[in-house]
Amino acid sequence: MTRKKRVLLLVDLQNDFCSGGSLAVPEGDVIVPLANQLQTYFDLVVATQDWHPQDHISFASNHPGRKVGETVQIKQMTQILWPDHCVQGSKGAEFHPGFNTQKIGKFIFKGTNSAIDSYSAFFDNAHLRATGLADYLNQENVEEVYIMGLATDYCVKYSCLDALALGFKVYVIEDACRGVELKLGDIQGALAEMRAAGARVIQVADLLGNSHF
Repeated sequence: MTRKKRVLLLVDLQNDFCSGGSLAVPEGDVIVPLANQLQTYFDLVVATQDWHPQDHISFASNHPGRKVGETVQIKQMTQILWPDHCVQGSKGAEFHPGFNTQKIGKFIFKGTNSAIDSYSAFFDNAHLRATGLADYLNQENVEEVYIMGLATDYCVKYSCLDALALGFKVYVIEDACRGVELKLGDIQGALAEMRAAGARVIQVADLLGNSHF
């Protein structure tokens, strides 16, 4: 019988989400060494990148009179407005310079359609278009998805929820994630939501101390 595989899903370890970036996540840089360390424990490694066109709908700059952090309704969907970030081909869209990408077997670009945002590694926010990640994981016989990265309360959360809905066993490596926390409690709320949906929230030490891993 073919052995089921484990994948490490590294979410958006990009310059704009790290120190000095246009949408810097607090302590975002801290998890980059963990990403490098953990890769060696997995059968497969996948990394996602926000890859937005300049006219992306999520940018507050594309909504005259609106400010970062405000929300707008677009086609019955609530859209949070963010600073311009991870623009295709920009320095901000590049991976953090300390991030070792040599073991990554698949890169997933998301948010490429200017008309809709895409937090999840699997689908856009309206679930209209898939990124191809689920097909890749199924072809590779992946059963367990371990998620880390940026940010806990957005792209990590939505990637987790979609992975669960697609039938994967999902583990969220809590201390290898960092959150935006637009509102106090967002990070803990996201973790609770992921747990309620069936994810197991673990720590880096749980992996490093597992002799069977």
